[in-house]
Amino acid sequence: MTAASALAPPTPIAKPHGTRAAWIMLASGWSANQFSALLGPYHSELGLTSSAVTGLFAVYVVGLIPALLIAGPLADRHGRRPVALAALGLNVLSTLMLMAGAVWGTALLLPGRFLTGISAGALLAAGSAWIKELSHSPRLSGLYVSAGFATGGLAAALIAQWAPEPMVTAYVPHVVLGVAAGLLALTAPETGRRRTKAPTPDVELNAEPAPAARDLDAEARSRFRRRVLPVAPWVFVAPTIGFVTLPGAIHAGLLFTGVATAVVPGIGLLTARRAVATPVPGLLTTAVGAALAATAAASGSRVLAMAAAAVLGAGYGLSLAHGLTRTAALAPPHQLARWTAKFWTAAYLGMFTPYVLTLLGDAAPTWELLAAVAVLAVVAAVVTRLRAAGAPVAEVSRA
Repeated sequence: MTAASALAPPTPIAKPHGTRAAWIMLASGWSANQFSALLGPYHSELGLTSSAVTGLFAVYVVGLIPALLIAGPLADRHGRRPVALAALGLNVLSTLMLMAGAVWGTALLLPGRFLTGISAGALLAAGSAWIKELSHSPRLSGLYVSAGFATGGLAAALIAQWAPEPMVTAYVPHVVLGVAAGLLALTAPETGRRRTKAPTPDVELNAEPAPAARDLDAEARSRFRRRVLPVAPWVFVAPTIGFVTLPGAIHAGLLFTGVATAVVPGIGLLTARRAVATPVPGLLTTAVGAALAATAAASGSRVLAMAAAAVLGAGYGLSLAHGLTRTAALAPPHQLARWTAKFWTAAYLGMFTPYVLTLLGDAAPTWELLAAVAVLAVVAAVVTRLRAAGAPVAEVSRA
């Protein structure tokens, strides 16, 4: 008996449970982008340098990546529900720390932002697998995360624009949302496969997987490494340029930044709902968006910048749809959480893009760096297409 068959199959679940549980993913996306909308006030009101602000943005990813890699296997072994709900609790706690940082000192911002990354990573790993199994839709978790990206940034910007104590009050909606999402998710059952009793030594431990099963598993892993992971970082290259790099490049105000944080993932959400799960369209759309962003940065045009944000959002949605759909199709059911975690880990590497562009800012103007990103996206699309053309016919038809 194989390791997979030593796991009890999940009980069929009604689809409405998936929608109720998916609100935890909206809370995760909200927590990530509410901070993005406040980058300007942190710089102007608290006196943080540009590199410190972008560093606080990037440390989110530093916490997120190890959390993804740890939470995925944990969710596969011990269940998706307990890992996801614990992560949601940490997510709310991280927001409370950011609120405290504006009152009691900026020293709390770094651990608060780091904890946001840890909690979001665990939510993405466990929550994505849980919601996919509850709803039978591999894209539902991504749609709710995108909705959180869009609404969280816009709400934080609007509150910061007009409310008192903006770096405290802008975080209040997420605390309320996180608590409400947790209460909804408590009604959803566990779906993950749990390990049963240890196999008997004379039968189970001496058994070998069938050759056909080993071949299929190896083929799936190969396709995942070659067709999904290389494209994954572009998922977040596009949106972070749209709502982090671009507003600063054209010296836009808080309101423009808030609208951009809504437009980019909002367009991405609409695109991902109906996108075909192929990688090249997302890369080419990102290339067009980066080229528009370069033009906007060179001219200072806010109209072009918003158009670039919309196109970059479409690139994000196309790449996200491809990644989540192909990961769910290729992953063995008993390892869905850890394969999903690997995809999100590769995707979130793209969130370092604004920090890298800031570091390179002394070497070249922003518009040239954005033009270089556009060229790299085209090169990635060409390489991806050539590799697909060179793959066996059976593989191309399934990918």
